[in-house]
Formats: sequence, structure tokens, C-alpha cells
Amino acid sequence: MTRIIADISVSLDGFVTGPDPGPDNGLGTGGEALHTWAFSDDPEDRRRLREGTARSGAVVLGRRLFDVVDGPGGWDDEIGYGAGEVGKPAFVVVTSSVPKSVRLTGLDWTFVTTGLPDAVTAARERAGAASSRDGEDLDVVLMGGGATIGSALEAGLVDTLSLHLAPVVLGAGTPLFTGGAPYALVRTGVTATSTATHLTYDVRR
Repeated sequence: MTRIIADISVSLDGFVTGPDPGPDNGLGTGGEALHTWAFSDDPEDRRRLREGTARSGAVVLGRRLFDVVDGPGGWDDEIGYGAGEVGKPAFVVVTSSVPKSVRLTGLDWTFVTTGLPDAVTAARERAGAASSRDGEDLDVVLMGGGATIGSALEAGLVDTLSLHLAPVVLGAGTPLFTGGAPYALVRTGVTATSTATHLTYDVRR
């Protein structure tokens, strides 16, 4: 069964970037500390990253995040989806307009201009096809940015929330939670490492 998993790193004060994020500064000022765990040598961090990348049948991201990863300082042959794992699932981008060109032509990109629910539907179809091909259940992963995941949570599109809580207080930046309809989270997993506390929740409405 394909799950919709929102997976993102967050600071102790609830930000998924530092201040002033942009195409040339994707995580904002100080935001690199959010992803220290993804480049850690801790065996548990490595396992979480490896398993999360492997379970990804399709990945949804917003246009701002796409512009960062596809930009000149973005992903390459050594750093990509899943950091050093450089996974290559299908990618579905929520955008108001299709970009004129794509730098990362070796990846499978689909651009959806009709909203987040349609993007999630498209990603579910891609993940289902990958599951049939590989003979195992693969998931749709919402990798961000924060606004995309926040909107998906508010719209009731998320089954599982996977947070990587970094031991840093950023003070400002892009918040993960900005209000909206209430919902309950049921914790199903917690693992603490030297660089993060990995938390997994089922989302209940």
C-alpha cells in the first residue's frame, strides 16, 4: 500500500530553513545545521537516510525547492535526493508554470500546474508503477519545501509525518506549521542520534 509521507528536517523552534532562503541560499542563513544528520557518519542516521531513499517511489516538491536543487549550486552526481544516496525516483513538481529548461535532465521530472492534490495523485500513480515494477510497496514522499508540506498537512493529504529534529534554534526562517485545521499526531517511532531526533507520526483527522 502506497503511503503519503511528509519528510523534512526542522529546528527546535519549528523552522525548516533559516532566514532569507533563496535560489543561491536554499536553506537560508544557518539552515545548513538542519541537515547535519544527513551527512553524518552515525550508523542510525545512515540507516534512516538509506531506507527513506529506498522506499521513495515518487517524490513531490514545490517550485521554489525545485529551483534550488536544479540550480547551479544544487544537486550533482555526489549530492542529490537522499544526500549522498543520490536516489533517482520519479519527481513531481507543483508549479504555476513549467520551467523553460531543466539542468538535471538525467532525472524523471513531471510538472503539475493544477495544484497540490493533482501533484500528489500523479505521484501516487508513479509510485504505484514503481511498486509493480520492483515488486515491493513504495511510497510517495513530500520532501518540501515547508509551504508544500504545510499545505499538504492542512489539506489532509498526508498519512505519515517524518520529522528530523535538529538541535538548533534558528530564530526565524520558513515555519513548518502556520495554523489551519487541527489534527492529531500519533507517534509511531522515535530515534535519537548525535545529530538529530528522528520522529515518525501517523496523521489522524
